[in-house]
Amino acid sequence: MLRELREQVLEANLEVVRRGLVLYTFGNVSGISREDNLVVIKPSGVPYERMTADDLVVTDLDGNRVWGELRPSSDLSTHLHLYRSFREIGGVVHTHSEFATAWAQARRPIPPMGTTHADYFYGPVPVTRELTPDEIDRDYVHATGAAIVECFGNRDPMEAPAALVADHGPFCWGRSPDDAVHNAVVLETIARMAMYTLSLQPAKVGVSQALLDRHYFRKHGQAATYGQQEQ
Repeated sequence: MLRELREQVLEANLEVVRRGLVLYTFGNVSGISREDNLVVIKPSGVPYERMTADDLVVTDLDGNRVWGELRPSSDLSTHLHLYRSFREIGGVVHTHSEFATAWAQARRPIPPMGTTHADYFYGPVPVTRELTPDEIDRDYVHATGAAIVECFGNRDPMEAPAALVADHGPFCWGRSPDDAVHNAVVLETIARMAMYTLSLQPAKVGVSQALLDRHYFRKHGQAATYGQQEQ
C-alpha cells in the first residue's frame, strides 16, 4: 500500500538523522496521499538505523491504522490535525533540534533577523501558547496540533512553514515529506543564527520590511525570480 509514498517518508526520516536534527528515536516525519486521504508515518520508538519502508504505518485521517503491523508515532494526532487544517501541505516533520527547541522552551518566536530567514519564512516563526492542564490531561497530542493551528490564525501556513510548540519543540511542514525536512533544516539554521545575533546585538529588532519582502518574494509567489524557469 502506497509503496512510493512509504519510500519517500522513509528517506525523509533518514534525512533528519543525516542532518543532525534528531537523536536516537526522537522525532518523526509523515506524508499524505491527498488522493487517498491516507497518511504514512514513522512507527513509534523504532531506531532509524534499522527502519525500512515496510515498518512505516499507514492510517486514515481519523487515526485508524489501515496498513502496517507496528504502532504509529505517538505524535500522530498532531500530524493529522495539521493535515486536516492546512490543506496545502503534503509532509510534516517533528524534531527536537537543539536551537529551535531552545526557542520553543523559551516560548519565544524566532524573529526575522536577516535575509537567510527571509528567504524561507515571511515574518517570525510563531510559538504556540502554553497548553492548559486540562488540554494536557485530556488529549495532549491533539491539543498540540490545535495550538499550532490557533497560533497561525488567518496567516498563510505556507508563508512560515513551521511552528514552535511552547516547552516542546518545532513542527515543520512542506508540500512533500522532503520539502518538510528541507524546511526543518533551514529552521534549525535560522534559530541558531538568531540566537547568535542576539548574543552579539541584544537590541537588534530584525530585518526591515523592505528587505524581508525583497528576499521572500524573489523565491516565492508568481513573481519569483530565483532559480530556473520550468520548461
